[in-house]
Amino acid sequence: MTDPLPPKPPSRPGRVSLWRYAKLFRKDILSAQPARLYHAWMAEFRTPFFRSYMCNDPELVDLVLKQRPDDFPKSDRIREGLAPLLGNSVFVTNGDVWKRQRRIIDPAFEGGRLREVFPAMWDAANAAVARFDAHATGQPVEIEGHTSHAAADVIFRTLFSIPIEHEVAGRVFDEFKNHQRTQPVLNLGAFLPLPKWFPRFHKRDTKRTAKVIRGLIQQLTQDRMHAIQAGTAPDDLATKIMTTPDPETGACFDTEEMVDQVAIFFLAGHETSASALAWALYLLALYPDWQDRVASEAQDQIDPKKAYFSVMSKLRLSRDVFRETMRLYPPVPMMVRETTCPEEFRARKVPVGSQIVLSPWHLHRHERLWERPDEFDPERFQTPNGKECLRDAYIPFSAGQRVCPGSGFAMIEGPLILSMLVRSYRFELVETRPAMPVAHLTVRGEDGIWLSITPRS
Repeated sequence: MTDPLPPKPPSRPGRVSLWRYAKLFRKDILSAQPARLYHAWMAEFRTPFFRSYMCNDPELVDLVLKQRPDDFPKSDRIREGLAPLLGNSVFVTNGDVWKRQRRIIDPAFEGGRLREVFPAMWDAANAAVARFDAHATGQPVEIEGHTSHAAADVIFRTLFSIPIEHEVAGRVFDEFKNHQRTQPVLNLGAFLPLPKWFPRFHKRDTKRTAKVIRGLIQQLTQDRMHAIQAGTAPDDLATKIMTTPDPETGACFDTEEMVDQVAIFFLAGHETSASALAWALYLLALYPDWQDRVASEAQDQIDPKKAYFSVMSKLRLSRDVFRETMRLYPPVPMMVRETTCPEEFRARKVPVGSQIVLSPWHLHRHERLWERPDEFDPERFQTPNGKECLRDAYIPFSAGQRVCPGSGFAMIEGPLILSMLVRSYRFELVETRPAMPVAHLTVRGEDGIWLSITPRS
């Protein structure tokens, strides 16, 4: 008997009209795409308003992300749906503005700083284990809500030194869940080349929840600024970022700029981590032998009463499982860049203003790159094929100068919480609630991810 394959959404059949595609895209980014993208090196998609090119050729991905990134800025179409919440954050900016933001943000996520915030991650992981105890009854549990809670707790503890139970942190978390339900990513401006003066139409609830979240973040930011001025601020990520001057201008972020950045830290750092952790738990439930191996490793290496950073080098199986999870279910399934000058890709002319789509989802499952691309195999990265693809065809955090500044953060947080949870609990599938991935902003379960949880003896 062969092992089951991890769930994969069906591809759309054949060609469809632009409006049919927009409807499918709104429901799910992944199933709106044709099956041929898992085999093609490049695919062109034309509309009356723009041309789009999906590039799976590793040489093209390398060109766009590493060799000439300034010639391929982030597409403004990405900004359209996210603007109410993210403002002018590092996630959507380009050029000199983006470079200034990264010069200020990057020092907070250097290796030494990650060691300093590790105790806060450890406390969040222990808190997650404690919260799961009430649900370890063997009854079906929707796991994404709990991983979202855990990831948000990590963000608030490492950024502002407050747990998720803090009044303001809890309100941000609750409002963000409401904001997610409004599905703000697909916006008219994402499909039509609207002039900048043309008003962008967002749902009333999208604008309301974004305003509330930004107001709460502003409150936290202003309180921190007062603490910095008084010399009483804790040495966490928020303090580090707010006190780091741009080495070229000497200026720090003002309050509005810091609100923009905290909004994206919460959106990217919380939403993506929650997605990856939920799918990792699902895969371990689907493959119980691997779950037992990770649990055994965690029981041997982790003392939950003592936070020590060196343990991360010993959680090798957990790291490999988390890495393979992000191959199969990259939290951000697609990235969009834009051409600023005429290009020629694979002997095909690409006009100025074209959308260049880089899809971790398709690249990570590409049939001409990966051996057994749809199978779960955390040990693949020790093989020649896995090592080659890890270098050339694995971009869950993007790559090049725009690589996610929190990538190192995520690769500590994810394996740590995963290990702590399976050390204490056994996770099993709920046969009546199979998971099917869908993607809006991140890859989540279409009807959630349902598992049963019992204490591990």
